[in-house]
Amino acid sequence: MFKIFRIFILLLILAAVALGTWRAKTRSVEWKYTLPVNVYLINGDGSDVAAEYMRGLKLSDFKPLEAFMQEEAARYGHASRASIEVRLGGILATQPPAPPQDGSVLKVIFWSLKMRWWAFRHAEIKGAGQQVKLFLLYFDPALSSRLAHSTGLQKGLIGRVNVFASRDMASQNNVVIAHEFLHTLGATDKYDLATNQPIFPDGYAIPGQLPLLPQRFAEIMAGRMPLSENKAAIPEGLHEAVIGEKTAAEINWH
Repeated sequence: MFKIFRIFILLLILAAVALGTWRAKTRSVEWKYTLPVNVYLINGDGSDVAAEYMRGLKLSDFKPLEAFMQEEAARYGHASRASIEVRLGGILATQPPAPPQDGSVLKVIFWSLKMRWWAFRHAEIKGAGQQVKLFLLYFDPALSSRLAHSTGLQKGLIGRVNVFASRDMASQNNVVIAHEFLHTLGATDKYDLATNQPIFPDGYAIPGQLPLLPQRFAEIMAGRMPLSENKAAIPEGLHEAVIGEKTAAEINWH
């Protein structure tokens, strides 16, 4: 009898967690209120360059994210209510757990749970309601010419984002941050994982353009502007990116 009671309690806990996760996912894209986006800075490689760069960052450096969301929302008729507020949460001394390299489903699930628990313990937020947490890991570009893939989790509204500690790359950093932020809201990737090429039509900013190539903008969840059949360019900043029709539907804009 005691064993059955324990199983019953466990099922109740799991049901409560599942309900809470569902509520967080749905309420984050209801767009009834401004959605807080908390940004935390982390030294990804322990370098002096990353440490100095982070100390110089200000809230204004992330304001383009707000402007991008507002401008794109206006294109879909949501200018008055689809807004976000970026909040600078400061510098964290510890790093979040790294995602598994082999992509094993069980390992990904376990990592997701660890990541959510780590975020709960290390990231303080102010106020009630649904809030996004983005952990930005900065790397010295002289030490790391290429960075590992970033990750955004809709469960928990958490992003683990790898970016460069360089003013010259700040605008491109914001493209990566926006991409992962939209993952936390349920947006899916729109590029081929094997080639990094945008997938037609959902990964094209203007799929009806004639001639189709080259595209002048990047669909934010594709991450690149298609220039030819086999070539695509990373946008210089959010001014060269848009939210496509499918992504807009995924975040409840239509």
